[in-house]
Amino acid sequence: QVQLVESGGGLVQAGGSLRLSCAASGGTPSDEYMGWFRLIPGKEREFVARIRWTGDKIFYADSVEGRFTISIDNARNTVYLQMNSLKPEDSADYFCVSGVFLWRSLEARMWGQGTQVTVSS
Repeated sequence: QVQLVESGGGLVQAGGSLRLSCAASGGTPSDEYMGWFRLIPGKEREFVARIRWTGDKIFYADSVEGRFTISIDNARNTVYLQMNSLKPEDSADYFCVSGVFLWRSLEARMWGQGTQVTVSS
């Protein structure tokens, strides 16, 4: 059974950087896309970024465009989210997902367990 396992969350000061990793264990997800969502307490789940397993069709939410970079390592079945210039409003639980294309987003079919990111001001 394929599972998505995130790592790399933590506490960082505003302006700092973190890199999240998502390893697919037990095989490669059958979905065409991988991506990240985040959940801020009291708010709706928010799409962050997506990428196709071929490394193309990258798309970012407006809120992270220019600061976050999504990438994929097919050999390692791993997706990364490099987060730079972090802001306190980026604090959230970040979830790795696999899914299918959705205009300006991603329809998630499989979810990881999440990793917490806290950005202090």
